[in-house]
Amino acid sequence: MSDTSRAHAKASPINRWVSVSESLSVLPLTRSIVTHQGVPVYQCPVPAGFPSPAEEYLDRPLDFNELLIAHPAATYAVRESGESMIGLGIFPGDIAIIDRALTAQNGSVILAVLEGAFTIKILRRKGDRIWLESANPAYKPVEINEASQFEIWGVVRHAIRMLGA
Repeated sequence: MSDTSRAHAKASPINRWVSVSESLSVLPLTRSIVTHQGVPVYQCPVPAGFPSPAEEYLDRPLDFNELLIAHPAATYAVRESGESMIGLGIFPGDIAIIDRALTAQNGSVILAVLEGAFTIKILRRKGDRIWLESANPAYKPVEINEASQFEIWGVVRHAIRMLGA
């Protein structure tokens, strides 16, 4: 970040630059690592009961890169470890796909650094007030003010859950 953009970022607590330890486990999503193998997708609804032949309903192959990654150079993944977002279906162990190219808006689910710790929360703004909200009533909202060390690292676009083997 340049000195000019740092000075501009300090004007608002929503963009404040902070030093952060490199303890975040980031899963790379570069196209050179991710394969472009398509996965067949069927257009017909599939009941959870008895399977039926459906080859005549075969759609074009599904490319997970196309589905999950809008901005490859600005996209990365992190593994969720807390329970504050379970109300939105983001559970411990899920993989959150983060897009840094998007601008966080009121109501966006974001990855942020608050007081040196990473967190996934809902960004809320009303007038000059900014706070982070959980999707679990066991967690209280966190007010962001001028004294807060706070930086948004990107907007959570998707959450991937791995089911048991």
